[in-house]
Parts: sequence; structure tokens; C-alpha cells
Amino acid sequence: MRKLAEGEILSLTGLLKLESDGLAVSRAMQSLITDDDLKKQAEAGILASEGRIKGLQQFINENSITGV
Repeated sequence: MRKLAEGEILSLTGLLKLESDGLAVSRAMQSLITDDDLKKQAEAGILASEGRIKGLQQFINENSITGV
């Protein structure tokens, strides 16, 4: 894979931070939900968010973007 430009790395970092922050808020809000159907939807959203985060992390690791 080609070397990513600094702007692309910053965008990737921002996207990962956004997903992580959204996941934290979703988990906090889930405890406040009382409706069973809405709780199931919230859980599905959390699982989807976790999947996106894992995908981004895998992309970063497989392409040695961190430089480690």
C-alpha cells in the first residue's frame, strides 16, 4: 500500500476518535433506556460501532500506519 499523506492520517485518526467517543456515549445511554425494542436497537448500534472500530484498527495495523 502507498504511504498515506499526513492529512489522510489525520482524517483516519479523527474518524477513529469519533467512533470511540460515539461508542462511549452509546454505552452510557443504553443504561437509561427502558423500552425493550429500543434497547435492542441500541445494542445493535453498539455492536455495529464496535465492528467499525475493529475494522479501522485492523486497517491501521495491517498497513503499518502507526510506524511501529
